[in-house]
Parts: sequence; C-alpha cells; structure tokens
Amino acid sequence: MRTRLTRTAALILSAVLALSLAACGKEGTTETLPNNTPTVTTPTPEPTPTPDPYEAVRTYWSEDQLTQAWGPDQVVEHLFFHPVIAYPEYTFSSAISQTRQEGLDDWMVTADEFKKILQSVYDRGYILVNMGDVWSEVTDENGVTRMQRNTLMLPEGKKPLIISFDDVNYYEYMLAEGFTSKLVLGEDGQIWAETKDPFTGEVSLTQDLDATPILDQFVLQHPDFSLNGAKAIFSLTGYEGILGYRTQNDIDIAADDPARPAFDAKRQAEIEAVKPVIQRLKETGWTFGSHTWGHIRLDSKPLESIQRDTVRWAEEVGSLVGPTNILFYPHGGRPDGDDWHTTGPVFQYLQSQGFRIFASVGINSFSYIKKDISAVICDRLHPDGTTLRNGKALEWYKQFYDAREIIDLDVRPNLGTTW
Repeated sequence: MRTRLTRTAALILSAVLALSLAACGKEGTTETLPNNTPTVTTPTPEPTPTPDPYEAVRTYWSEDQLTQAWGPDQVVEHLFFHPVIAYPEYTFSSAISQTRQEGLDDWMVTADEFKKILQSVYDRGYILVNMGDVWSEVTDENGVTRMQRNTLMLPEGKKPLIISFDDVNYYEYMLAEGFTSKLVLGEDGQIWAETKDPFTGEVSLTQDLDATPILDQFVLQHPDFSLNGAKAIFSLTGYEGILGYRTQNDIDIAADDPARPAFDAKRQAEIEAVKPVIQRLKETGWTFGSHTWGHIRLDSKPLESIQRDTVRWAEEVGSLVGPTNILFYPHGGRPDGDDWHTTGPVFQYLQSQGFRIFASVGINSFSYIKKDISAVICDRLHPDGTTLRNGKALEWYKQFYDAREIIDLDVRPNLGTTW
C-alpha cells in the first residue's frame, strides 16, 4: 500500500515539474532530463537590429574624397520651395476658383515638376550641404563676434546647394486644394505623407506626392547628392501648427473657460504625435528655421507685434523643433526697410533673439556679412510657376534646369509663358 502511494506521489510530483518546466519554456528552449539532472535552458537570441538606410548616405563620402575647397568668395546656391501640389488635376480644375488656381500656379510646383528639378540639379553636379556648415559665428581677438563664411570641402566636380521649404505646416486651405495633409513616421522608420485623394476620398500614405519623402527617397537612391547626410531646411510658421499637427495654442481661450481642458488635451495629443516625426527628420539630415509664427511681414509690422510673434514662435514651435539661428522672411520683406544697409530696431531685436542668418528672396543666391552686428543677409531663388513661365528667369535659373523641360503645361492653367 505504501509503495502504491509512493508511486502515485511520484507521478503527481513528476506532472507538476513538467508543467512548471513547460511554463518556463516561454523564455527559450527547455529540455527535461531524466532523474535529477539540472534543466538546461537555451536563451532566445536577440534579433539583429535593422540597419538604418540613411547611414549609407551619412557615410557615403569619406574624408579623403573631399579634396575640393569651396571658399568664402564662391557662391553657395540656395533654392526654396513651398509645399508641392500633389493632385494638380484637381488643383487646376473647376473645383477650385480661378483666383486660387492662379495663386497656386504662381507659388508652387507640382510633385512631378519637383522630381524633375531634383534630377536636373543632381545631373548638373550639385550636392546638398547643411546651412550650418556654410556659416558660423566667430569671436575675434577683441572679443567681437561676427559671422563667417566657411570654406567647404567637397568632392571634386561638385557644387554646393542649400534647399529650404517654406510653410511645411499643411494649412487648412491646402487640405482642400490638392495637397497632402501631414508627415508621419511609418512602421518602416521612414517619413511618409498622409494624403486624402480629392477624387475618391481615400486616405493613404505616400512617398510619391510630397516634397519631403520625395527628397528622402531621391537621396537614398543617390547618396552622392548629400554631403554628410544633409537634406533641407523646414521654414516653419506656427499659427496652424507644424508638419500637419495642430500644435498651436489659442490664447483667446481663457484658463477658466470650460472649453480649455478639451482644447489642451487635444493640443497635447498633437504635440506628442509630432515629436517622433521631428526626431526622425533630424536623424536623417533635416533642419529647422523660423518663418515667424504668424507669417507676418517684417518690413511693415511694428516692433511690438514682431516681439510678440517671436516669443510665440519660440514657445509653440521652437520648443518642439529646437533652437535655430535661421530666420526666413515671409514674403521676402526685409526688416527696417533694407536690412542689407540698415540695422534698425527690428533687426537688432531679432538678432538679440539668437537669429544670425536672415534669408530673403531674390534673383540670385546673394549673401552679405553685416559689419556692424553679428549677422549675415542672404537671398534664395524660388522655383515656382512665376519663374518657370518667365523668360528672364529662364536665364537666371539655367544653371539649375531648363524651365521648358520642367513645367507641366498639360496640367497647369493656360496662363502662357514669356520664353
């Protein structure tokens, strides 16, 4: 009887041990050995990290290949774009008023035109550089700080190019007029654009209809187009948030307003959603500059308005994208009338807020280091419908592309050309 009980107890104990070992097996491979031999557990190997595809861009050019010195007297070209038109067949249709069509034709290029411009500047030997590598602030032996144009070390045969994008905020009007709606971080770790097809209403992600992922993909395919991983600069306002996220505050909603908690919660959710997008953009060579919070004219607004706007940009945009020393003038309007020759109170205030590079708009990539204050003034060129249609601009932009090969007159309105 005692033997039977002992055997029964042993069987029960054996079953309990087997169940226990099976549970432990979730951590790896478990083997049950006879008698009292210790259990051997094989650890599950750690997954191999997926390499970042942009590492090949950042490391494409080795230091010993950068043998061409591009000195301070040589021009660093600068092109800027607005968000590209994703659905020109819709933008330039009867769904949009004629006045709006003409305005969008003036200011924008289409996604396909943008791709052709990228291919053209690449074919002509341009290479993307970081604006922060072009200019730096130095202190002389007397303790006076000034801006300095640096000598760039480039691969032989390459010419430096800066690209910037104004208004990458995805304003409400854009969502109704044939543009993409926001930038998102995909499961693959790359930046995509969210879009709503205006013809079908279908919402999807694309890397083919928005300037940011288009440039990303072009650089991945042509890593020699980027020096040390450089991409482009986002010139951001803040009054309708940034990058398609409504991160802006509403100072008209008082703290004790019943609507305030819901607004703050929604805004905070948008802030949290955009943070990983910003982080990935920075990791892959994109940088940020101010375009003022409210897209205000710096050549006509009073100083007090500019001060309020600048503080608001720092609080609502700078707090997310980080500090910047670059200010892009809305409408190209220069503060104090002529910032090249004049350093008035508006310019002095903006410089006191940390801005050192002040970019306007012109017919060439002009730059001038101010002698009375630590700042540099520069102009940038604007590929868009205005210049693509213009005969004089055909000559100004010929080092980048032939406008006659870029403009898509089949989808744009019939507004003619002067070439």
